Amino acid sequence: MRPFRLVLICSLIAASTIVHVLPLLLVALIKGVLPWKRLRSALNPLLVGLAESWIGVNNWMWHCFTHARVRLHEDAILQLDGHYLVMANHQSWVDILVLQKVFNRRVPFMRFFLKRQLFWVPLLGLAWWALDFPFMGRYTPKQIARRPDLARRDIEATRRACEKFRDIPVSIMNFVEGTRFTPAKHDSQGAPYRYLLKPKSGGVAFVLDAMGDGLQAILDVTIVYPAGNPSLLDLLADRIPEIRVMVRQRAITREMLDGDYQGDRAFRVRFQQWMNEVWREKDADIARLLADGSSADG
Repeated sequence: MRPFRLVLICSLIAASTIVHVLPLLLVALIKGVLPWKRLRSALNPLLVGLAESWIGVNNWMWHCFTHARVRLHEDAILQLDGHYLVMANHQSWVDILVLQKVFNRRVPFMRFFLKRQLFWVPLLGLAWWALDFPFMGRYTPKQIARRPDLARRDIEATRRACEKFRDIPVSIMNFVEGTRFTPAKHDSQGAPYRYLLKPKSGGVAFVLDAMGDGLQAILDVTIVYPAGNPSLLDLLADRIPEIRVMVRQRAITREMLDGDYQGDRAFRVRFQQWMNEVWREKDADIARLLADGSSADG
């Protein structure tokens, strides 16, 4: 029965994607050719509605076809018309589905910073582009050392994206570690955390700088898989018994906004110290979540 089950689920996902993405691309095309900014802006809720409907169908399939339950610890006041920076640890592609399950239609539609290569994913790449997902180069330190202008490209891409988001409810998602956790990456970094890689503060600092007072809070999300880090296939095959999630709301202070992360070394050091402290708390939270599974169902 398992092969039949996988074929059925994958067929439903493909059908839902086509049903939602094709109209989304049509609306995006109309938006692209309209000469009036007000009319273009009026189409944004329709684009977001289609995306949230697609996520809603995915969440329904999660509920119907798997026994994976999300145990949610939440210390946050969520608003559908809010402006948030969402940051989380990163272990698996399942993380994205977990975030969508926890937050869909509870906070503004989440935009992720994506690798530029993902633009070429069939249908989805165009959908992400239509929904104003920022595409980044994600250059290596060696590439940036050879060509410093590459770092400025991603900074400018961040600024352009955030300019679009200032006037609309938005949740900007950032996986602060920059890559998925693996034991090999953890060992090669010599990370001072038990369950996390070293945080990369620059992306968070650039978003806060670009958005300024346009953001009302940070939603700090910790995701734990007690049975081990899963793959998407594990979720589809119903091999994830439980997922534990903690959401903390963190204030954005004036000290986090009044500084130049690139040009002011003292500010950069202070910001990195703050980020490292957040990550130490997150590491301790993961330990507690692994030890204590008691919570209300999400």
